[in-house]
Formats: sequence, C-alpha cells, structure tokens
Amino acid sequence: MRKKWTPEPKRVVGARPELPDGVVKSAGRVLQILEYFDEIQRHANVVEIAATLKLPQSSTSALLRSLVAMGYLYFDRAARTYLPSCKVALLGNWVNHPLFMGGSALQCMEDLQRQTGDAVVLAIRNGIWAQYIHVLQATSMARLQVTRGALRPVAASGTGYALLATLPDAEVKKLAHRINAEARTGKAAPVAVEPLLQTLAEVRRLGHAFTTDLVTPGGAVLAMALPVNDGGQALVVGLGGISEVQKKRRAELVTVMRETIAAHFPAQP
Repeated sequence: MRKKWTPEPKRVVGARPELPDGVVKSAGRVLQILEYFDEIQRHANVVEIAATLKLPQSSTSALLRSLVAMGYLYFDRAARTYLPSCKVALLGNWVNHPLFMGGSALQCMEDLQRQTGDAVVLAIRNGIWAQYIHVLQATSMARLQVTRGALRPVAASGTGYALLATLPDAEVKKLAHRINAEARTGKAAPVAVEPLLQTLAEVRRLGHAFTTDLVTPGGAVLAMALPVNDGGQALVVGLGGISEVQKKRRAELVTVMRETIAAHFPAQP
C-alpha cells in the first residue's frame, strides 16, 4: 500500500510577502506557487499550498489544474499532490548569467551552507526593502527555515545594512527621506537618519553587518556585500541562524564568509 503523503513540519522565519500593488492576481499567484515549489523542493497538495500562500482554495485548485494542463506541473492522482515538471526548469535555461545558473554566486552560497550549516540568502534592494531572491535552507540541527522572496526593511535589517553600506551617504539620506515619507502613510516604519549613517559607517569599517533579534525574535543575520553587481545592483550574501548560536560563532563565521567570497570572486589585477 502506498504511504500516505503528509507535509513536512517546519518553522518559518519572516512573513511571506504580499503581492505588490498593481500586480494581476492570477499571474502573481501562479508565480508564487512555482516559487513555493522551488522553496520546498517536494510534492505538495492544494490544501498546503493554499494555506501557506494564504490563497482561496478554490482559485488555487483552478490554477494548479491549469498548470497541469499546460505541462508545468505533474499531478499524482493517488497521493493528490503536485510537483513541477522539467518544463519549468527549461523556461530560464537561456538566461546564462555568470552569477547564476551554477555560477559564482550560487557556488559561493553552496560552499557557505556546507561549511557553516546555516541558512544562506542572496539579497538585493527592492525599493525600500531588502529582498531574498535565493535561499539555501540550513542543515544544522538548530535551524529556522527562511522564506524565499521575504522582504526586510532596508534601513533596519542585516542584509539591508550591508546593501546600504555600498551606497554613498547622500544617496542613503535620500532613501531615508523616502522611507519616512511612506511611513506617514503607514507603508513603512520611520528611520532616524543620523543613527542609520553611524550604523553604516560601522558596517563599512568591519566589512560586514551583524544583527540579532532585529526583524525576527531569536534570529540573527551576518551579511556581506559581494564584490560584483547584477546590472548595477548590489548583491549581498547572508548567513541566517539562531541569535545565541550566531553570537558565539560570529568571529568564525566572518572568517569563513570572507575566505569563501574571496575564493569565488578573486580580486581583479
């Protein structure tokens, strides 16, 4: 008899981002479903997908059936679960950016995960947010699962500090004014400009950002900017883990990150 499928338990760090204003819901939900499969890398049923993504179950079922009909998902009738097909992987195989598709950034992340056992994130700035565009989940016993696509306040998070530290202070001030303008509408938390600039000066001096319990209680992030960019946009790699554990391992993790980044991104002559 076939074993009954049950979803794996998990502890997730960070809220899953909502669809931005102006996004067509059906299109956005399809991409959320595909991103969720990339995150969990296993079968899932409609109940789990709808609950995790906070979508109506009826429309989730319709979207999944459509993706099956178009060949992007397989449907296991016995287990009542879905899984992406190779057609999904083929969608982006023409994008052979050297940082991705097995390039330096992904190899660097894989090495960091192997050496530390921590969750590894790749972040970019998305407006007033730092966004995790790629995540490798932790393999250590004491771990939290990090949500791919999660948004962090760029002026109040470890990855955000590492991103802003790559900018001149004049540009940071403009961004802080924008954040404070949006804070008046309830879309963001206000930022104290001078303390932010002092924090970024320290990040530049140390060469990394380290925060604990700032966005997620009990969670810590050690973040460093990569010595490259994606189309002019800064890229930051971060290690996420349990605050108390990361505090004790900070010096060790800083050394591992520096050496690993240097190995994958050697200085140009």
